Amino acid sequence: MTTSTDASTAVVAALRRAGVTELDDSHRRRAEYSGDASLYRMVPAAVVFPHHADEIAAVVDTCRSLGTPVTARGAGTSIAGNAVGAGVVLDFSRHLNKVHEIDRESATALVDPGVVLDDLQRAAAPHGLRFGPDPSTHSRCTIGGMIGNNACGSRALGYGRTADNVVDLDLVAGTGELLRTTDTSAAALTALREVVQARLGVIRTEFGRFGRQVSGYSLEHLLPERGFDVAKALVGTEGTLGVLRRARVRLVSAPARTSLVVLGYPDMPSAADAVPALLPFNPVAVEGLDARIVDVVRRGRGGSVPDLPRGTGWLFVELGGEDPAEIAGRVEGVLAAAGALDSRIVSGAEAAALWKIREDGAGLAARVDPARPGHAGWEDAAVPPEHLGAYLREFEALLADRGLSGVPYGHFGDGCVHIRIDFPLGVPRGRRVFREFLVDAAKLVAGYGGSMSGEHGDGRARGELLPLMYSPDAMDAFAAVKNVFDPADILNPGVIVRPRPADEDLREVSARPLTRDLGFTFHQDGGDFSAAVHRCTGVGKCRVTAPGGTMCPSYRATRDEKDSTRGRSRVLQELANGSFVTGWRDDAVHEVLDLCLSCKACSSECPTGVDMATYKAEALHQRYRRRPRPAAHYSLGWLPRWARLASRMPKLVNRAMSGPLAKFGKRLAGVDHRRELPTFADQTFRQWFAGHTRAAGSPVLLWVDTFTDHFTPQVGIAAVKVLEEAGFSVSIPDRKLCCGLTWVSTGQLDTARRILRRSVTALAGSDLPIVGLEPSCTAVFRSDAAELLGPTREVSEVAGRVRTLAEVLATAEGWTPPDLSGETAVVQPHCHQRAVLGFSPDRALLEKAGVEMNVLDGCCGLAGNFGAERGHYDVSVAVAENDLLPAVRADGAATVLTDGFSCRTQLDQLARRQGTHLAELLARGRRE
Repeated sequence: MTTSTDASTAVVAALRRAGVTELDDSHRRRAEYSGDASLYRMVPAAVVFPHHADEIAAVVDTCRSLGTPVTARGAGTSIAGNAVGAGVVLDFSRHLNKVHEIDRESATALVDPGVVLDDLQRAAAPHGLRFGPDPSTHSRCTIGGMIGNNACGSRALGYGRTADNVVDLDLVAGTGELLRTTDTSAAALTALREVVQARLGVIRTEFGRFGRQVSGYSLEHLLPERGFDVAKALVGTEGTLGVLRRARVRLVSAPARTSLVVLGYPDMPSAADAVPALLPFNPVAVEGLDARIVDVVRRGRGGSVPDLPRGTGWLFVELGGEDPAEIAGRVEGVLAAAGALDSRIVSGAEAAALWKIREDGAGLAARVDPARPGHAGWEDAAVPPEHLGAYLREFEALLADRGLSGVPYGHFGDGCVHIRIDFPLGVPRGRRVFREFLVDAAKLVAGYGGSMSGEHGDGRARGELLPLMYSPDAMDAFAAVKNVFDPADILNPGVIVRPRPADEDLREVSARPLTRDLGFTFHQDGGDFSAAVHRCTGVGKCRVTAPGGTMCPSYRATRDEKDSTRGRSRVLQELANGSFVTGWRDDAVHEVLDLCLSCKACSSECPTGVDMATYKAEALHQRYRRRPRPAAHYSLGWLPRWARLASRMPKLVNRAMSGPLAKFGKRLAGVDHRRELPTFADQTFRQWFAGHTRAAGSPVLLWVDTFTDHFTPQVGIAAVKVLEEAGFSVSIPDRKLCCGLTWVSTGQLDTARRILRRSVTALAGSDLPIVGLEPSCTAVFRSDAAELLGPTREVSEVAGRVRTLAEVLATAEGWTPPDLSGETAVVQPHCHQRAVLGFSPDRALLEKAGVEMNVLDGCCGLAGNFGAERGHYDVSVAVAENDLLPAVRADGAATVLTDGFSCRTQLDQLARRQGTHLAELLARGRRE
């Protein structure tokens, strides 16, 4: 569904007249907000970023007068289509994101709707408090969104749902009335009381039957015996009754200690059978995890999975408390009652790693079978825990009967099951299969006395199915409540009351395949660019701004959805749709990709494996193919060619690049005038190596990249000395070869393919390990080569032989690193090293050498050609300020260890600190 441009223009004009200050109806912005984390696509008329609460009322009043829908949105991580709409989308996360008060005495907090949960936790922690519910999206989800969906998370078993943790809500009803839920004399609340009094029988018998009954409106909170608690009742209404302006929420004391017990079972239904016996031990969490999710991590993320007990289905049982002996007693009780095949008590880093896998479940479950990706749609049904095992067996039989598969996991202690199902949405019968399955699954859940939603809300996925769970009288109660607060039906219409069909507005059904004339093979996505960009399911991990990962450096710098991996994916998905973003040369595509640093962090950190660096290169390839390109594509994209020419007279070139003509040259080359140009070495590495006597030892081939050869030959020289000292005999390719990296990053894929094929052909047919020193070039052979040339035998052979320096040294018999005890280092791993090659071998080597490390998470900000290009300098500096620059300022005496030429260049230019390559550190250690 897409709102017309004329309608969008009219809405924007009216909002401006009403005093709304920040709104955007641009082509690109509307595409970015056309989806949330669900299957649904609705292109809004405009997006508003309110600065203060009064603007919210102005938006609601204006839209009511125009009959334009209003949809409230926090992080946009709603899985049922709760946060998409065809009218005005209100994004609270940009400005209304403050924690106004932490009251230790009352254990409450006063917050804006756009406050990120982790930010609230950080504000509450010094007081020994926390907000209880913690959904897996805690690093980016907002309190407003949690209130909208009645979010729960892993520890709701111990701390309750969001509804159990609200005190008072300040909101604007669809009528325009400003409401405080504690002021029960308000006109709307008086009318609401009358609705409830007329329906006490149905509310008492059909609502509040078990903890995870989230579907529909939670009217049980309005019963007289429950104190007519309007705040709790409004939680989970999905923005259909009011728009939140501010909330006071309850905080709980964090336990002093926790213990994690992992229990192994033959399968997930068997794990579910065990749950009732565990609940008497008062666990904070009982989570289920399927082995197939763990296999995705092992397959695609370097096998970083702690040891798990025997079995293919596991329960994570977390116990909390103050007394270690008391917790230990409960742990023993859990182990005795569990009936498990095997068990482990896990702590520290291992426990954190397991919780991280569980938190990434939604994305990981979507990629269990890359050929048949899993989808949301039937995502979080819940049944009373005592029925969970039986329900899962029937549910798996239903899947098999329909030729579908899915991987269950989730909040087993509450009876809530998450699953991603491989609905065939891309084929003509897919929509019918989807709809028929939803109906039968809803009947199955209702038969067990369950709820179609256990925490994510009904949204567009399940609203139509509510009559299968509730009686006509209950449905009438929903409509009556909606009529009190929003009689004009402008607040999130199509959700819960008068719902749109569940199979309308499906994004992938409307997408076209894009398979012709592509620069990359997209072999893991069936050769289809559309399938590749639809990997993004919208979970929003790219919107995390706190340290803890590299993704997404541009979003961390700008806090703008267009600069997130998800925002970019949404625009590219609209490109696949073709009705709104109409081609590769659409300006929306260029704008949304412009600040992508091509760091590849998303390829490893996004749970669904989105690779925006590849998508950007493909988009540049398509936009400029056989057309004039930006100047930087010729100057920076052709850098290896210019470097070879410069090597004939490096001193003259260096004088020219730093003299009076430098400013003109930068302008001509598309380079920012504030960016210093690196100097060429007087002697290239190849020239040095030509006079070097080869040592005896185990043979290895050192890959000579452009940066090492022409700019930092000292790195190559140090590497040769370290390798020889470790017992290797070093050779280099007989002729100059190139990986094609700079052509890849600027989207010159035809040239990149020719260059890379030449190199792969030259390297193939040997068993020599190939040692790479520049991470971005090394990563080309381990990643981009298969995408450019296809996963051929030669490509696979070469990729299998390419090693980092640390990886090769780890194989050296009898070699030990120099003793670097007392050496402190700020370590900036290159983004491509972290994403493609892995940093673990380097970390292990440095630990063995005795180096005290501070390993940074973020990107340096230069990112090859990105930070040098005109128009990118400010963002490049802002990215460096996220992690790198504060860390080096804080430790002026530390060695700054970074293998990337870009990282060392950025460090030198912005901090006037010299970066050190691992090879240089090891060589220096031997000398000392």
